[in-house]
Order: sequence, then structure tokens, then C-alpha cells
Amino acid sequence: MADLSPRSPQRGYAICGEARCGSVFLSHLLRSTGLLGIPWEIFHDPRIARQVGAAPASALPRLLATAATPNGVYGIKVFTRHFEQAAGARWAERLPDLRYVALTRADLLGQAVSLARAVQTGQFKGEHRARAAPRYDPDAIADCLARIAYGQARWESWFARNGIAPLRLAYEQVVEAPQAAVDAVARLVGLDGPAPVDVAQVAVRPQRDAINAEWRERFVRERGDLSYLDGGRLFSRLPRGAAFARWFLGPR
Repeated sequence: MADLSPRSPQRGYAICGEARCGSVFLSHLLRSTGLLGIPWEIFHDPRIARQVGAAPASALPRLLATAATPNGVYGIKVFTRHFEQAAGARWAERLPDLRYVALTRADLLGQAVSLARAVQTGQFKGEHRARAAPRYDPDAIADCLARIAYGQARWESWFARNGIAPLRLAYEQVVEAPQAAVDAVARLVGLDGPAPVDVAQVAVRPQRDAINAEWRERFVRERGDLSYLDGGRLFSRLPRGAAFARWFLGPR
């Protein structure tokens, strides 16, 4: 039987990804087990992130306690912008027995369409009320696509440079086999015993609809160009493009 006695956070994981990667759905699945932490974006608020950076020894344990289940397992979610906001806290070095989950979406364009629509309407969750009507904006979709791709490249560079082999999950994989995804995280943190998902506690519904499909098809039709390799103008066409790429992707 799993140990449910209250204790301070002892081991955990960080879900590393970009916006609209499916982290909310995965977090609900993990939280529903009662054994795999309460993963949330602990560095989402810039004010809190600054406080953590100023006094990490005292602030990090307080935040971590809100992301842990009674058995001492914690979970957090980190996007690249959160990483930057809390870089001064050196959280990846300070958090106890930390493991990593790299969460992506195989459908990168679908993720970009979803993000562009969410930013435009303010509706980041199905239960949220839209503040504006969705309106097709190819520039916004292109911007979101580049931001997501660049963010994922930064995570990959960080993993490689630090010798980290994260657990890799794709949103589509999580949707198809949610219990298998949860079991993989349980193995990652060395949980003893099963961690069954309680579907009654997973109150997340997909927001994709005909509008997303329409925007996707229109964007490919209007912006498709097989003669141009994305990112080329920024790096490969410059005399010192490789050096610029290292400056963008490498450590400071």
C-alpha cells in the first residue's frame, strides 16, 4: 500500500514545454492519482518569480509544498518564459531529486493555431469565457509557430548541454493512452505501487473545433513555401550565422 503520511517534498518532476502543449490535461491526470504531485506553473507570476529569485532558500520550499501530494512527490510545470523569470533562483539545482518530462505536440501547427486563438480570445481553458471573437490572423499564427519551435529548440539544447535524458511524452500519446502516460511518470519518480487515474477528477475538454481546422488549412494554403527553410534568414544566410545561433541557443 502506498505511503500517504504527510511529509515534505522529497522527489518530483518538472514538465518542460511550451504553451498549448497539453500540460493542463497531463497535470489533471497526474493530480487525480493523489500520488504524483499537484503540478502547476509555480513561476508563472513574474512577481512571485522575482521573490523566489531574491530568497530561494525560503521561497522555493513554500512553493514546492503547494505542488506536492502527502507522500512527498511534487510536480511543477515550466515554460521557457517561466525559466527566464526564475533563472536567478537556480531552481533546477535546488529542487530535491528532480526529474524531467519533455512534453510536446506532434502537431506543431495545430499547437500554434491553438495558441494564436487563445491569445486573441483570452480563452486558455474550455471553462474560461472568451473576451473576444476569434479572427483569422496568419501573422499571429506564424509568430506563435516560430515561438513554439524556438522554445522547444531551447529546451532540447538545455537537455543536451546538461546531459539530461528526459521522459518524452507527446500530447497525442497522452490523449490516446492517459494511464500509460501517468504510469511512465510514476516510474520516472520511482513511485512504489500503482497510480490509477481518477477520471472523475479530470475536468478538461479539448477546445479544438471547426475554426481551428479552417485556420490550419487556410494558413498552409497561404503561407506554404517549399523553397524556404524556416529560420534561414536569421542564421544560415549571415556570414557568422552559426555564431549568432550559439548566442541565441547557448548558455550566457
